Formats: sequence, C-alpha cells, structure tokens
Amino acid sequence: MTSIAPGTALTGPRITDAGPSRNTPKPKGGIGTTIVVALVALLWISPLALLVTTAVRPLSDFVSHGPLSWPGAFTFENFADAWGIGNFATTYRNSTILLMLKVPLGVFVSAMLAYALAKLRIWFGAAIMYIVFLGLTIPIYITIVPVFVMARSAGITDSLIGLIGPYLAFGIPFEVLVLQAFIRQIPDEIIEAAKIDGAGPWRIFLTVVLPLSVPALVTVFILDAVATWNEFLFALIMLNSDASKTIPVGLLNFQGQFANNSTGLAAGILIAVVPILIAYTFLQRWIVGGLTAGASKG
Repeated sequence: MTSIAPGTALTGPRITDAGPSRNTPKPKGGIGTTIVVALVALLWISPLALLVTTAVRPLSDFVSHGPLSWPGAFTFENFADAWGIGNFATTYRNSTILLMLKVPLGVFVSAMLAYALAKLRIWFGAAIMYIVFLGLTIPIYITIVPVFVMARSAGITDSLIGLIGPYLAFGIPFEVLVLQAFIRQIPDEIIEAAKIDGAGPWRIFLTVVLPLSVPALVTVFILDAVATWNEFLFALIMLNSDASKTIPVGLLNFQGQFANNSTGLAAGILIAVVPILIAYTFLQRWIVGGLTAGASKG
C-alpha cells in the first residue's frame, strides 16, 4: 500500500482539449470518386481527341471506317491544304497584331480604374463601379448595329483599329471586377508608407500596386488574350476583305471548299485552336490562382 505524505494535494488526471491536429490528413475521396473523375475527364477530352484523329487521317480512311474508328493510316497533308485554304498566314498575322494592340491597353486601363475604385477616394466612386459592372449585363448582340454605324461614320470599318474600341468596351468590366477585388487586399499600410516617402498616386500605382498585382494581371491578360483571339461576331460584321480577316472569320473559308472534306476541316480547326490549347496548358495555374487570390483576405 502506497503512503501519501501529509500536505500533499490529491489531484485527478488533467484533461486537456488539444483540439483538431494540424497534421490531420484530409479525407480521401476513395476509388469511386477517382473513377467518376476519370470518366468525366475522358468525356471532356473526347471532342479534342476526335478532332486530332480526324485531322491526321486520309479522307478515304475517314469515309470508309467512320469518325469513331482508329485511323488506318496517318497523313499531315490535311494541314498543308488547310493552311492555304484558310489563309492562315494572313489571319494569324492579323489576330496577333490585334492581340498585341488591344490586350496590353485593356489590361493597363482596367488596372488604373481598379486601383482608383479600390484605393483612391474619388467622387461618386460607388456609382462609377456600378456603371462599369453594368457592362457585364449588356448583351453583345444588341450593340452590333450602333457600333457598326459609328465605325462606318468614323471610316474605320474593315480595319483592325475599328475592333479595338468594341473589344475594350466589353473586356474592361470583367477585368476591373477581378483586379479591384485583388487590389483591395493590398494592405493600406504599404500605400500609406509610400505616401509618407513622398510618392504620388501615379508612382504608387506604377511602383507599388502593379508589382503586387502581378498574379491578377497575368490572369486577366491571359483571359483577355483568349477572348480576343476567339472573338467572331464583331470581326465578322466589321471585316470584309481577306487581307484584314482574323482567324475566326478566316475559318469561314472552309464552308465551301471543305463542305465534304471533314479531315481538312478538322485540320483547319486544330490549326486555329493550337495557341489557345498551349496557353491553357502552361498557364492554367496563373488563371486559377489569379481568379481566387482576391476571394479572401490574406
């Protein structure tokens, strides 16, 4: 029998609530979830896989065995024919010029407006923000006629310059929405410190806000570049001559020549979407990260 010294306090076991461990592993989805996700991924990628297999097979093999069969032979002549029919040498040049002119200008203007709405005290700032975001609700179809009339009056139809204005008008609202949400998360202390050092609004914007907003800027740059590259409706209305057509409008050349040549049409479509596929493949991390960076306070 154990003896207890006089004056010794009797205490029970100490119970502590450590709470959930930080190293607790996240619950796994299991094999069922993996199978479902894999099936969805296969279903999602199947149109692209069908496009590729159609583009690299002879037309006779496509007609004989059908589109869902594995090619019996492979050929790259479809791409050479499609490059000439689609006039891709010209349309690629025009789309690249339009992208280089419009996208940097749109992103820079959107960044300035987002900075003003997020960090500067301006008159009617809330009203200006609502007006800008109202542009997200306006359907592009109802603006075709007035935009074309204004462009014709200014003499800029059938010109890449005539597309920059409409593209900016419909691209800026979304870019401002993303950028101002990100810029709001920049600590005010950093901006106040720059003001104490004598920096004005322009210097703060160029040397503080822009470098800190690189993830969001890259995101809107990529998304705006993809939208500009793929835009079809305004380009179809504004551009008439073959010398000024962009890639989406140039694909209409396949409507007559390749009406019964599915392999050539598939090759032309693949040539048109290759830059977009490359952009999404290598830059998807920036796209997702930039869109979610301003969702919560850091």
